[in-house]
Amino acid sequence: MDIKITKTTAPRQKPDPNNIPFGTFFSDHMFLMDYAKGKGWYDPRIVPYGPLSLEPSIMALHYAQEAFEGLKAYRTADGHIQLFRPTENIARMARSCEKLCIPEVPADMYLEAIKALVEVDKDWVPSAPDTSLYIRPLVFATDPQLGVHASHTYIFCIMTCPVGSYYPEGINPVRIAIEGREVRAVRGGTGFAKCGGNYAASLHASELAGEKGFSQVLWLDGVEQRYIEEVGSMNVMFKIGGKIVTPSLASGSVLPGITRKSAVQLLTEWGYEVQERNIAIDELIAAAEDGTLEEAWGTGTAAVVSPIGEIFYHDKDYTINAGQIGPVTRKLYDTITGIQWGKTADPYGWIVPVV
Repeated sequence: MDIKITKTTAPRQKPDPNNIPFGTFFSDHMFLMDYAKGKGWYDPRIVPYGPLSLEPSIMALHYAQEAFEGLKAYRTADGHIQLFRPTENIARMARSCEKLCIPEVPADMYLEAIKALVEVDKDWVPSAPDTSLYIRPLVFATDPQLGVHASHTYIFCIMTCPVGSYYPEGINPVRIAIEGREVRAVRGGTGFAKCGGNYAASLHASELAGEKGFSQVLWLDGVEQRYIEEVGSMNVMFKIGGKIVTPSLASGSVLPGITRKSAVQLLTEWGYEVQERNIAIDELIAAAEDGTLEEAWGTGTAAVVSPIGEIFYHDKDYTINAGQIGPVTRKLYDTITGIQWGKTADPYGWIVPVV
């Protein structure tokens, strides 16, 4: 792919590497590529980061025909920069695009674009502990027309931003509220896709929970509101009676997380019985009450592994593992982040070097 590169003449100010708020400071450049029906993807380019000129009638703004991804670039102790399982993100976006009737970005072009952009902005990859360069690819419909149908034109964009911890709590356990009224996704819908509509549907309940001091909402299924699905921006796992239990992906209403997939593989190799199945909220609460709920954590690109210290349901708080991070949660976090930052050997081929 012949990527035209136009470098900025006005570099942006970098944030304090020891105090980087998540998703606030964007690096100097972005990748753009256009699509037209009958022509395919064309004009790949890296340009200075800045506003896009778009008509207010583009279909993405009215009918939410868009999809996105999230992954990170990590700087190792010896100064190299590497990606964690980017082909998994590329494959997931392809599935999201298929659901949303968006033309797939070819995998080889997609990966080449990420590498090229990270290399151009390599000085933006921070080296302070627990920091990384967050990468946000997105694709959206640009037909300037009001009418509910698939667009014929699209823009594929990649932007990056240096980040620290996703939660202010860092690796400390968070408090979550179980949502028993509103729903995020339903069977047969777009729950498995990474698209803005899923997150918009979660905002109201999340804002209300935030006002009460909770970090996230634990969602139940959209049909019976009986089975656990995911936690806000993360998949969720529980250690119950020595076994690892995590919601099944079979319903199509749970995002198939890359960190989740990595955790399941690691846990299985470590000898744990990992059950991917429906988990009734009554089962979870019973385990919390009888002490068999030993640990709980969320998994996702942004936070990696986030311990859950307390859940709130029907006006009652349930503390997990005395509100402390558990040994399995800690081992998962240390192992995955160790591979990501190059502190631990990667026997799985998960790492893709950039520079």
